[in-house]
Amino acid sequence: MTKGKGVAALNQIPSGVWVLGVVSMLMDISSEMVHSLLPMFMVTTLGASAFAVGLIEGLAESTALIVKIFSGSLSDYWGKRKGIAVFGYALGALTKPVFAIAPTVGVVLTARLFDRVGKGIRGAPRDALVADIVPPQLRGAAFGLRQSLDTVGAFLGPLLAVGLMLLWSNNFRAVFWVAVIPGVAAVILLILGLHEPLSHQIEKRTNPICRENLHRLNASYWWVVCIGATFMLARFSEAFLVLRAQPTRIETTPSTADLSCRKDFAGSFQSSVQEARPDSGTIFDILGIALAW
Repeated sequence: MTKGKGVAALNQIPSGVWVLGVVSMLMDISSEMVHSLLPMFMVTTLGASAFAVGLIEGLAESTALIVKIFSGSLSDYWGKRKGIAVFGYALGALTKPVFAIAPTVGVVLTARLFDRVGKGIRGAPRDALVADIVPPQLRGAAFGLRQSLDTVGAFLGPLLAVGLMLLWSNNFRAVFWVAVIPGVAAVILLILGLHEPLSHQIEKRTNPICRENLHRLNASYWWVVCIGATFMLARFSEAFLVLRAQPTRIETTPSTADLSCRKDFAGSFQSSVQEARPDSGTIFDILGIALAW
């Protein structure tokens, strides 16, 4: 009975939610193809230090979180969400070729920051679009569908990067060029496939970020914010899982890198694969990190 209700709910979800889900999946495939390889690219090809990698990751993620506040408020103020979301996705897609041609760590930092600005811009308007498109009784199923497709993209991206690295003998830049394709496809699909519902806002528009609105948020909201902030203090970039192996097993040359990241529950997978293919350490170690993550 429960399964039947779940299928019925999926059948009732508007096509616009499916479009937003596939767009998220495509952009996540594009982003994860780059991000899963970026730490090793910076260290082995550009000669970056672990400190530089950590600084880039920290600046990038904090930038995305800060921008989300203002993009969501702007979409509420203007009453137009699709245009802001398209701009955010387009900005993310435009950064992908920069990674492929980056000659220095500074260029990677610039591209990473703009990429995360794009993520921050698109996140809140995209979720608001989901809420605008579906009726209240289907919002849980709609958000779950979009997030599920997003997660599929986050899983497929590193796997595709692994396969291409194996095929092209650890050619980072070639994989980054391929990552441009799903990113551009996401932007085109969003522009052509989604029709924003008409806004029926008749009340006077005001700046949503003001002291009066903050006072309207009750204690339960702030408790959730504090709990979320506490959990975020324990979060660290998965880039350090890759760099953790550097003192022990990474040997680099101008064209190759042998990577081993021994995370406990991925260790058995990596060991068996390396025994079978000892010449493909970089590829299968990254795959082990993806499965562990």
